[in-house]
Amino acid sequence: MFSYEMYIRLLAVACLIGIPRSTAAPCEPVRIPMCKSMPWNITKMPNHLHHSTQANAVLAIEQFEGLLGTQCSEDLLFFLCAMYAPICTIDFQHDPIKPCKSVCERAKCGCEPVMKKYNHTWPESLACEELPVYDRGVCISPEAIVKAEGPDNPYYQDLSKCPPESIPDFPVDAYNVNCKGGNSEQCKCKAVRLGQKIYLKNNYNYVIRARVKEIRIRNHDLSAIVEVKDILKSSLVSIPRDTVTLYYNSGCLCPPLTANEDYIIMGYENEERSRLLLIEGSIAQKWKDRVGRKVKRWDQSLRDQSRGNAGRGNRRGEAEEKPSLT
Repeated sequence: MFSYEMYIRLLAVACLIGIPRSTAAPCEPVRIPMCKSMPWNITKMPNHLHHSTQANAVLAIEQFEGLLGTQCSEDLLFFLCAMYAPICTIDFQHDPIKPCKSVCERAKCGCEPVMKKYNHTWPESLACEELPVYDRGVCISPEAIVKAEGPDNPYYQDLSKCPPESIPDFPVDAYNVNCKGGNSEQCKCKAVRLGQKIYLKNNYNYVIRARVKEIRIRNHDLSAIVEVKDILKSSLVSIPRDTVTLYYNSGCLCPPLTANEDYIIMGYENEERSRLLLIEGSIAQKWKDRVGRKVKRWDQSLRDQSRGNAGRGNRRGEAEEKPSLT
């Protein structure tokens, strides 16, 4: 079956092997030195940043040489060249093909933290929001240009090392790293072992059984979309038996979650913003009925303990108010 992905691959191969174009085609050879290594050798001006000539584009793209030297993202050069020297094909002469949103997000995800160290932010001209999504529009990404399978391919992607939702092109279930330069060492989650002592100590605001629908990343903010199946505990925020959002407070997926799995999730609440939070100390582990029963017993013990402390406080207050007989 002829798929969209195969179509993009054919377009890319057409550029690589130099299929003859009509004399009226506005394509021109890539003359930007930084982009000579790209898997296409024909481009079109003006580019996506409105540079009318490649000479102008060269002056603009050279500002990223230092950032490329940091190796903050494997996708940065591909993304920049797709913007500054976009691939030109017979079928898309009027509007050159843009890079996929996912490529931009991966490049930004890895490199913006480096830029911020030098008081710079990701340029508005390279904003990811308006770029097409792979399965909803025509776009180009390293994954769609396949010249060889496996790590020997210079555009081979190990998807397990990519952040959530920065690769909507292909389904990936779980991620243990996130937007800190793509370095898994920076996103190792501290394991929290579930037990009665930890449960009583951490005094979670909410405990739910939920199925993870998806992990989202928006401007470095992580969240998990889950379908609530059972509410074992809630306090400040009303939790519907519906699809809800759990918000992480760091750039790491900690505790880690996998799509299409049932979990028991314990976390905290932001009453002011009516948010359910996953922060340090939160727990998410695969659902088991016996764990659910244990948590219910532990929570009952916690409530009994709270009532006991309140009762002792009341008795102390009454004793202090009792008038002296002397």
